[in-house]
Amino acid sequence: MSDRQPRFRLVFTPFGGAVLAVAMAGLIRALLNRNAYEIVIASAVLFLMLILGILGFWKSKKLKSMETGWKTPSPMTAFSDEETFISGLADSIPLFFRLHFFIKGVFFPNGDKNSCRVKAETSVARGETSANIPFNFPMSGIFQGEGFCRLCDIFGFFSFSCGMMPQSKTVNVRSAPCYGKKTQINAVTGAEDQRNKPAADVERYYMREYTPGDRFRDINWKSSDKIDTLITRISTDNQEKVSRIEIYFRNFGPVCAVKTAFASMEPLWLLDRAKARLSYFLRNLMEQNSSFILDVRAARGSWEIQNMDELELFLDELAELSFLPLQNESALNSSNSGDIYIFSTACDTALPGYILACNPRPVTLFLVQPGDIKNTPEEQKANIEVLKSDDFLQRGCSVSFRRFRKGIKFLGAHANRVEMFYAEIKA
Repeated sequence: MSDRQPRFRLVFTPFGGAVLAVAMAGLIRALLNRNAYEIVIASAVLFLMLILGILGFWKSKKLKSMETGWKTPSPMTAFSDEETFISGLADSIPLFFRLHFFIKGVFFPNGDKNSCRVKAETSVARGETSANIPFNFPMSGIFQGEGFCRLCDIFGFFSFSCGMMPQSKTVNVRSAPCYGKKTQINAVTGAEDQRNKPAADVERYYMREYTPGDRFRDINWKSSDKIDTLITRISTDNQEKVSRIEIYFRNFGPVCAVKTAFASMEPLWLLDRAKARLSYFLRNLMEQNSSFILDVRAARGSWEIQNMDELELFLDELAELSFLPLQNESALNSSNSGDIYIFSTACDTALPGYILACNPRPVTLFLVQPGDIKNTPEEQKANIEVLKSDDFLQRGCSVSFRRFRKGIKFLGAHANRVEMFYAEIKA
């Protein structure tokens, strides 16, 4: 719970203030002209506003002890239909009034310094003590804001502060998921983590069906021939070879040193889709073989992922990673001979040089390019992932159309295996 002092808020809405001014002006004019009809109408409007104002002020004081809370989906994912749950609402609301819950704050797309203002609102039906509010984002990043409740009349004249202090939150938003063909990896393509065991223990084992990542020398060929299925010997003390899969997420690209309202969304959208591809790849590996150890490295950070729990923690951290300036670097664990998997964007101008430095290690490259008619292959045009300015506006994010200008050029890069993906922005 925040310990800040409550902010002063006007009880009149913009519409209510306008109605009050018009009614007052109409009443004065009617009195001067001695127009009984206008006097009755203006007086009725002012009397209604007076009654609503007194009732709303009195009830809002009664609701000062109301402690509301809001809980976002966990994990929170971009472009999802999940809603934020609101609890702790009062059920005794006067006639002609409703509780409204607001969420306001700023959203940093992909952790960028240039933020967008965010506002979401929902009206709570009378007698309900909980509600759901649509609250979502079009890409990964960080949201910092607060949720608070106000008592509003159904005519839209007044909005009274109620409840305890606004509840502040910081939420990491993951990229919208992507789908595609799964990458099959064998144990021999990764770096080997060989654990020694006594010779006397070699014969102590049990057998199970072969899965990708098992050592070929552990296959029991005689048993496999009998049932026409590959069977693997597994040590009882679980001292089999473990494959370490080496992955590099290159979040190098344009960095704005000064906040500007017109920084382009294009590089951030490319980075977001690279995050989505990486997330899909990592989940695929963990589902293939739980014995894989994933060594993930990014600019100024590295992670070792051994199970699904550690993967979930990494994905939360991945959501807030932004671009960093290019820096001198060496190939990832260059002493190893296994494959290296690289995820990057067209903003990474040093990528070709890094791939060359990885030689002679096999490199698989997952590269997100800007989608355009000239460079996008015909068979890929239907798969271009598009981000529109309406995707922000429909989710309560204020963003300038000038941020949807294009300028990223197609990047040429070669590796042992290359998978291209395309992303585009539209105002």
